[in-house]
Amino acid sequence: MADNEWDRNKNPPPPLFFGEKERNLVKQVNDELIEKVIGQQILYYPIDLRTTQFHELYGEAVQKTYLPPIRVYALIEWRTDKTDYMNGFGIDRLWEISVHFHKRRLTEDQDLFVREGDFVLYGDHYYEIVNLSEPKVLFGQAGKEFEIEATCRRARKGVFDAT
Repeated sequence: MADNEWDRNKNPPPPLFFGEKERNLVKQVNDELIEKVIGQQILYYPIDLRTTQFHELYGEAVQKTYLPPIRVYALIEWRTDKTDYMNGFGIDRLWEISVHFHKRRLTEDQDLFVREGDFVLYGDHYYEIVNLSEPKVLFGQAGKEFEIEATCRRARKGVFDAT
């Protein structure tokens, strides 16, 4: 072998910061920050899929039943408090929050899957989840989403009763 040649490893080293250990470290740090430092919590009311009668064609349910609430730590962002005028009806006011869930904490530790149509209790008000997205990926890796962002609108009186 000549002096200017080098040997290549048969097994290249793993990519930096992309292994299982690093993903677990990020999960542990996020868990501690969200639960012990920031400490925002909500009560999550999931729809009971076994007892709720869904329409065969449309998949909607007029009467929904909910499971008992689950305490979840999350980051809550006050989104908007806006007023709209609706012709023939008058003024309508909307309150929205964004709930940033830690995906692995929910799915692995609490066996909870966030769905549109579920309700959350934040403060003294109930909010319905109207939109879901997974905006952040871990280290830019496809398929390694670690956040679930839920856009929630405040429920009107009579729409949801937790008792």
